[in-house]
Amino acid sequence: MLDAAEWGIVALSLKIGSVAMLVTLPVAYALAWLLARGRFPGRVVLDAIVHLPLVLPPVVTGWLLLLAFAPAGPLGGLLDTWFGVGVLFRWTGAAIAAGVMALPLMVRAIRLSIEGVDRRLESAARTLGAGPARVFWTITAPLSLPGVLAGMVLGFARALGEFGATISFVSNVPGETETLPLAIYSALQVPGGEDSVVRLAAMSVALSLIALILSEWLVRRGGRQVHVL
Repeated sequence: MLDAAEWGIVALSLKIGSVAMLVTLPVAYALAWLLARGRFPGRVVLDAIVHLPLVLPPVVTGWLLLLAFAPAGPLGGLLDTWFGVGVLFRWTGAAIAAGVMALPLMVRAIRLSIEGVDRRLESAARTLGAGPARVFWTITAPLSLPGVLAGMVLGFARALGEFGATISFVSNVPGETETLPLAIYSALQVPGGEDSVVRLAAMSVALSLIALILSEWLVRRGGRQVHVL
């Protein structure tokens, strides 16, 4: 059984993973739409930038985030000037790092789903007088739903397992940025911390399995609903 401190780590991890996934979702869908349907100069470059976190060392991604969101950085300066807030050493910064690392997986899943939508159905709807917004909400969005659901769950699972970018960007602050991977790493550095490592690792494996099973269930359920539509 986990103790109170370890349950707090699990709760914080779930909070950060959920916020990271939900905030990233609109951005992921917009990028997936551009890459799936857009034809514009620089599309290949945009595709490469979106997927860069997959191949970059996570520590480098965290360092780039640190440069961007530091008080003297371009994004950090804007947040401080306009809203008087900062994200360094806070759970919001950990959510940003997790969202950036989850973004490529979410974009990839959603993009494949959008590319799989039959364009003839959209053309038929336009022929019958439906506007672009109605075509999107009645045809494109429902048919791409399985990919969106899969992307959400995969993004959430990736956010739960994020380590390198988080520790480089917002450090390991107990009660604020110490998620499951960081807590496991910390316990490994402490003599006699093996029991805590086993418990936290078991919880991490359980959450990952649940996420993968849920992803498959949602995709199958979404596929059946789309077939009915």
